[in-house]
Amino acid sequence: MNASPEHQRILLDVADLDRRIAQAERARTKPPQAARITELVAIRQDQLRELTALTGTRDDVRTELTRLESDVKLVEQRRVRDADRLATATNSKEAQALEHEIASLAKRQSDLEDIELDLMGRVEDAEAAVAAQQALLATTTSEGTALTAQAKADVAAATDLLAQLTRDREAVTASVPAPLLADYTRRAANSAGAAVLTRGTCEGCRMLLPGTDLNDIRNAPDDLVVFCPECGCILVRTEESGL
Repeated sequence: MNASPEHQRILLDVADLDRRIAQAERARTKPPQAARITELVAIRQDQLRELTALTGTRDDVRTELTRLESDVKLVEQRRVRDADRLATATNSKEAQALEHEIASLAKRQSDLEDIELDLMGRVEDAEAAVAAQQALLATTTSEGTALTAQAKADVAAATDLLAQLTRDREAVTASVPAPLLADYTRRAANSAGAAVLTRGTCEGCRMLLPGTDLNDIRNAPDDLVVFCPECGCILVRTEESGL
């Protein structure tokens, strides 16, 4: 294939634009925050499950404490009632029975209050665990919200850049002969597409060309399109090619 050196050099601009377009497309579809956001979603789900379990435990202990407080209150009320009855009792047997019941109720109230103190401690611990888990969840949510906002901004910027680069590419390729552009496009699927030859090295694959290949390129007419024998991209010759 033949093409003017000027058209061949334009392919270097096209290759650079294609590289930047590929970068913009990756930034648009796979923002750098995506992996961490996905990780945070999983972490948040685990934290929510743990918070649900801790909240359930706290509520169960609260319910148990409320029930016990009611029992303590009932025992206390019964003691007061028996004490009032004892104060007005005239029968010795009735008084003795009331004294025995009051003693039993006092023992029962003391036992219940000991259990109540233990439950109050358990409620305090459970509430602290729930608060700590809520703080972890809030931190995870905050980080996720910030990263999501940044990702959306980055995607929007990449989308705008992609549109601009695409317009630039259309303008640059407008003057490139169709056969040359088609050959470049085909090669770009598996290589840089086009790269400058610098001091005998293909800048597309960074390989130093063998002497026989360099001699063939050196003897080739300027308008002959030559290719890298290693990666297959179009080699664009300049004054820095070392030929």
